[in-house]
Amino acid sequence: MNDSSWGAPPQAGYWGPSDQGPVQGDAPAGPAYDAHHAQQTRPMPIVPDVPAHGGDQDDDRGAARTGGPLFRDETTPPSTPSPFQTSSQHPQHPQHPQHPQHPQHPLHPLNQQEPMTSAAQPAPAPQKKSAGRDLGAAIGVGVGLGVVIVASLFVVKAVFVGVITVAVVVGLWELTSRLAERKAIKAPLVPLALGGAAMVVAGYVRGPEGAWVAMALTALAVLVWRMTEPPEGYLKDVTAGVFAAFYIPFLATFVAMMLTADDGAWRVLTFLLLAVVSDTGAYAVGWRFGTHKLAPRISPGKTREGLLGAVAFAMVAGALCMQFLIDDGTWWQGLIVGFAVAASATLGDLGESMIKRDLGIKDMGTLLPGHGGIMDRLDSLLPTAPVVWLLLVLFVGSG
Repeated sequence: MNDSSWGAPPQAGYWGPSDQGPVQGDAPAGPAYDAHHAQQTRPMPIVPDVPAHGGDQDDDRGAARTGGPLFRDETTPPSTPSPFQTSSQHPQHPQHPQHPQHPQHPLHPLNQQEPMTSAAQPAPAPQKKSAGRDLGAAIGVGVGLGVVIVASLFVVKAVFVGVITVAVVVGLWELTSRLAERKAIKAPLVPLALGGAAMVVAGYVRGPEGAWVAMALTALAVLVWRMTEPPEGYLKDVTAGVFAAFYIPFLATFVAMMLTADDGAWRVLTFLLLAVVSDTGAYAVGWRFGTHKLAPRISPGKTREGLLGAVAFAMVAGALCMQFLIDDGTWWQGLIVGFAVAASATLGDLGESMIKRDLGIKDMGTLLPGHGGIMDRLDSLLPTAPVVWLLLVLFVGSG
């Protein structure tokens, strides 16, 4: 019931004064009294039996019966009048014939406001096709990250390992924070952060064996750490923790393992360039020519044309990188590597989109203006790292 309807002045539809007798302290009841006080008293307005169109009521709720309860789950005994009825509404008091009763109709001017017609609504202005990002901020942040990565990659390899470790820890913090906020899943961050850093270092120092051992120990630490809290939700918390350990730090260790080769810096640069070129090709071609959705239920912005652009750009870049940057590499190997990078980067992007859809969020964080969070930049890099590492080992060896 609208609060503004209480205390409204009498209008058409007011059925006359009460016949219940005088109010204590007032003049006696009678025709003269009623005529004198008809405009002095303020009766309770009649509550519409049918909800007005466009109100806050549920769309599937039917109209109320005349004289029935206010809500569907209420019942009013037939012998007891509704508290929202005036005395003139009672059928046992047919007095005051000079005031004919007006039927309550849902279209009565007192019960419903005139809806706005479509002609009164302004036509929506045509929208220009938007890129969907703050390109200035995105380019600035991308260039800044590129400078930090390249500087650490070609000056001291250990510094770049530190960059990977920082990205892993921040990514774990973003993922566990969103899981706690949106799903009440408390994946323990402390063992994940410590174990994730250990994984990256172990992969750089000891190779794949070290990475697997660190992964197993991290999973065990998550299981034990969660035992310090009540058992409710234990299974979902540790499951999310083990998933986070595999998804972020374990996949990132393949970047550190690329770095151990003699031309490790160039291998990592090739990996990064192909991932960036694939994403740029998909974005540019899809924004300009994209009409057919790739996976509308997962990521409505991705198109098949964008995927073709990613494949074409990545294959050309792969051929150039393998021919000129990688020792003993050839252009045809670069075509294969580029195709694989476009496929894995797209799947990785869709995978994180699935996670964000499940969580009901657009971005994993706000740390990087124009990009979102760290995880919004790692989504395509993480699954691409083991693919590039494996193909490079097969084509040119691990040395």
